[in-house]
Amino acid sequence: MSAKSEETLAARISRALADRIIAGDIEPGSRLRQDHIAEEFGASHVPVREAFRRLEAQGLAVSEPRRGVRVAAFDLAEVKEVAEMRAALEVLALRHAAPHLTPAILNAAEEATRAGDNSRDVRSWEEANRRFHRLIVAPCGMPRLLAAIDDLHAASARFLFSAWRSDWEARTDHDHRAILAALRRGDVDLAGSTLARHVQWIGHRPVASANGRKRDAFAIVG
Repeated sequence: MSAKSEETLAARISRALADRIIAGDIEPGSRLRQDHIAEEFGASHVPVREAFRRLEAQGLAVSEPRRGVRVAAFDLAEVKEVAEMRAALEVLALRHAAPHLTPAILNAAEEATRAGDNSRDVRSWEEANRRFHRLIVAPCGMPRLLAAIDDLHAASARFLFSAWRSDWEARTDHDHRAILAALRRGDVDLAGSTLARHVQWIGHRPVASANGRKRDAFAIVG
């Protein structure tokens, strides 16, 4: 296999594993077994090791001496860090996006909010929620800022799926409607302060891990 082919395969493996980790299909602390993954993807160990390095760079995996590579665990401090970063960066993006928000964009954001309110599972809610947030900040025209926000939303999704993979209850997002109302009035300061508070709301619940033990799970529910 050529070096370019191994690079392409490593990217495919890392994306597949990242999707599983973010979705909660592979729990925090789980060992990523190189032999098993190489067999699953029909790969040598070289692209698998490169895939692991990519996951480490994303903060999704950690390499431990004599213990191999494991899915990175997270705690309340990390969830708070992501929430504070989202608040700062999303408000910055919103301020730059506000002059370019059209009625059509705001209507699409309202539709995303309604879809979230009607969601019966956490995955569809997360998709609708992420769509709302992306719609109101995308017109900022700052690709690096938007890429950073996308990374933070991926982290938020991981926290959320780890805590609420089941027992999801439909909810009405009053903050989204308040943000849209403020934007329609041209009150960007109020929209920004509501958004900052909204994305820093952290939910907590005990969940059962694969071994049957209970663990505390925290997630940004905004």
